[in-house]
Amino acid sequence: MSTVIVPESIDIVEIMRLLPHRYPFVMVDRILSIEPGKEIIGLKNVTINEPFFQGHFPGRPVMPGVLILEGMAQVGGVLAFYANPESVGQKLLFFAGIDKARFRKPVVPGDQLILKLEMIKQKRTIMMMSGKAYVDDNLVAEAELMASFS
Repeated sequence: MSTVIVPESIDIVEIMRLLPHRYPFVMVDRILSIEPGKEIIGLKNVTINEPFFQGHFPGRPVMPGVLILEGMAQVGGVLAFYANPESVGQKLLFFAGIDKARFRKPVVPGDQLILKLEMIKQKRTIMMMSGKAYVDDNLVAEAELMASFS
């Protein structure tokens, strides 16, 4: 098992080194903290420039819930790669399942979305994580996510 050096925070350059996502589908701007194999906190700045706001919804822009979940999944992906550094550049991490998804409040342009994920369990190449999304310390969404390396 290789040693992982954990930076104080992880910027977009490192996020894009780990994840295959590119504009307009990168749903995390920075990792604020990480404890490999245990938990991670990511940040998504929600701006009116996001392409999905053109159609969701004109006159009252609301971030689609599925994209909040995608942000959780991407933050969880960073956690997964830090827990399994031998997979970086060798394997892809795929979203494998979702349970108990709930949306509590709308997320709108100008919000800062804080995405917190905790590793529930990992068996070989499959991980289960609990995710929560916050705006101004208010819970806006939550779900249990499953991912698998392939």
